[in-house]
Amino acid sequence: MAETNEQQTPNTGSPGATETASGASTASAVSAFSDQLANAVEQASRSIVTVAARPRQSASGVLWRAENGQVVILTADHVVEREDDINVTLPDGRAAKAQLVGRDPSTDLAVLKLKDVEVGAANPAITLNENLRVGNLALAIGRPAEGGPRVSFGVVSSIEGKQRSWQGGEIEGIIFADVTLFPGFSGGPLVDLDGKLVGLNSSRLTRQSAALPIATLRRVVNTLLTHGRVRRGYLGVGAQQVPLPAALAQKANTQQESALLVVTVEGGSPAEQAGLLLGDLIYALGDRTVTSVEELRGALSSDQLGQNLTIKILRGGEPRDLSATIAERA
Repeated sequence: MAETNEQQTPNTGSPGATETASGASTASAVSAFSDQLANAVEQASRSIVTVAARPRQSASGVLWRAENGQVVILTADHVVEREDDINVTLPDGRAAKAQLVGRDPSTDLAVLKLKDVEVGAANPAITLNENLRVGNLALAIGRPAEGGPRVSFGVVSSIEGKQRSWQGGEIEGIIFADVTLFPGFSGGPLVDLDGKLVGLNSSRLTRQSAALPIATLRRVVNTLLTHGRVRRGYLGVGAQQVPLPAALAQKANTQQESALLVVTVEGGSPAEQAGLLLGDLIYALGDRTVTSVEELRGALSSDQLGQNLTIKILRGGEPRDLSATIAERA
């Protein structure tokens, strides 16, 4: 029998070697991702302050603007329980007195200014990212006390569209992220993996923890810096949504299926002066149909202040037009 003399090649692709390489690659990727999260926290924390404006629990805020000697801090309205003696601790540990510029409870936002303080390049205004998407990872960061920031991590689970808060504030959208808002996190930022702000956290805005989008932050901050408050129209009625029977809708020359039943009229209000009575059905205000309390609030925007608007009602089944001068809510 002939002998064969075959040369054996070493097996460098054994299962054990492949698994070892794969495990090392995975560990390296996880380590890199962990470093990215830490870098994002470090970057954002340079712009996060502690706000002490209530008796027990301090809260968080962000350096919104820091230029030309003007330092503007944005925080949540509900954490500002006193309007004087507000103390702020900067990221570098310095303490400073802050002045309340204005507040808007309906969007849970408040604006503070620092007095005679230069924050320096080490404490920049926070950078923004307006391209947030559902499914993005995000970090909620707070600085409720000395000793560095606190962090929670999660995914953006939903971004709801334009709506009004339970107090009637106009909001361009609400961000829901699966993050934990620890005590003192309200007023702090929700940031992306680059440490850029995508929303401002609040535990009071909705029935669950949420964040306000940048569009709302910009609008409210600019209004508060200009006027000290967000101006809103006021009619002075309590109302509830009720079905509008087809026969009444036909009389009112409308196709809507609901209207607002007036259940209270405040004394001295524009509604009382216009002649609104209990039991009236409001179905339009100005050139806007009204089918819900939210639509009524939407029709009472700041640009309607001082304007005479026609209130279209049904009284005793008959359509009537009343005229009201929209006042500013105190």
